[in-house]
Amino acid sequence: MQGHPCQRANPNHRHVSRRDFLGLMGAAAGTIATGAATSLVASGCQSIATAIPAATSVATAVGNAANTGASAVTAASQPLVALAQAIDYDPKTIRKQVRALLDALGGLKGVVHSGDRVAIKTNLTGGIGSSPLPGVSAIESYITHPEVVRALGEAVREAGAKELYIVEAVYEDASWRAWGYEDVAKSLSATLIDLNNTQPYKDFAQVPVGDGAFIYKTFTFNRILQEADVFMSVAKMKCHNSAGITLSMKNLVGLVPARFYRLSERHNYRSALHGQDKEVGQRLPRVILDLNRARPINFALIDGIKTTEGGEGPWIKGMAAVEPGLLIAGVNPLATDTVATAAMGFDPTAAAMKEPFVRSDNHLAIAAQLGLGTNKLADIKTIGPEVGDVVHKFKPSW
Repeated sequence: MQGHPCQRANPNHRHVSRRDFLGLMGAAAGTIATGAATSLVASGCQSIATAIPAATSVATAVGNAANTGASAVTAASQPLVALAQAIDYDPKTIRKQVRALLDALGGLKGVVHSGDRVAIKTNLTGGIGSSPLPGVSAIESYITHPEVVRALGEAVREAGAKELYIVEAVYEDASWRAWGYEDVAKSLSATLIDLNNTQPYKDFAQVPVGDGAFIYKTFTFNRILQEADVFMSVAKMKCHNSAGITLSMKNLVGLVPARFYRLSERHNYRSALHGQDKEVGQRLPRVILDLNRARPINFALIDGIKTTEGGEGPWIKGMAAVEPGLLIAGVNPLATDTVATAAMGFDPTAAAMKEPFVRSDNHLAIAAQLGLGTNKLADIKTIGPEVGDVVHKFKPSW
């Protein structure tokens, strides 16, 4: 390997000047408008434990998030997020850079303890039936690269984890092998679990969101999500056509069995989580927050080395491959997603219907209102390269 991977120029990097970056981050300082900086509680939404959710309206019953009664999860000090760079997925490079992230965060000793059961949620959206972009593999565009999961899994094992699971509600079992996850699981002595099914348990668990649930009071989960001591979200850095961005928090949409969360059996995605067309922009961001409260993330890692802009998968017209060359990690998922959003050239405090949230409310802002952390870059301590120096301006998903 010639030279340090972080010192080699990325020919596809779109430079954003420090002045432009600081101007972007300051443009929406102050009051954040998500509708009216509100939280929304849906009327008529029912638990999936009893039925497939009806196509209910979420355009009514708007209230302030501070009054939802949700238990706040606030950091005792400024949250810490680490950044590292890499130009490709060479296993040695990825291992080195993931270790650099972990070292910057103080290691996993405060996250993983000896004897823990650890579940790592990856992102294998779309299944192998989706045609990748010409000349670009799925794992180097819109799927979490297995080498990133491997490197984190090795560190988890070294931290003393007794059992390790790689979990996802996959479109088909063939995804695991096609995208390199069977090999990764074997090397880590990890178990692959399809969250669409009950295995290795006999039945699903009904897991409550807690006080202040927006849309769902409970979710149907594979029991591993309830029984794991540590839950990690390893997401791809992408824009999303309905939610604006898809990072560690949005990654949790893939926790629920798809067949229970469809408005029609003809749908091949979780259409009930989105709702009807007119309500998607309000409903989906709040479903994301319900999921994150039902199964909180203990560690977030974002794969932004090679990814896509303009959409979350090749079914979105205008999606294109990009190479930001970044890895971002943190214990607080909201802070981690905030830094990643800024690194994508967007304002994490942007109002609803503004880039990148061109069709939706800003779920980062709603999470901050709930007390899950901060979506203000100035309130987050970063270690590694300066965010303003590594910004790769993404095209939003129009």
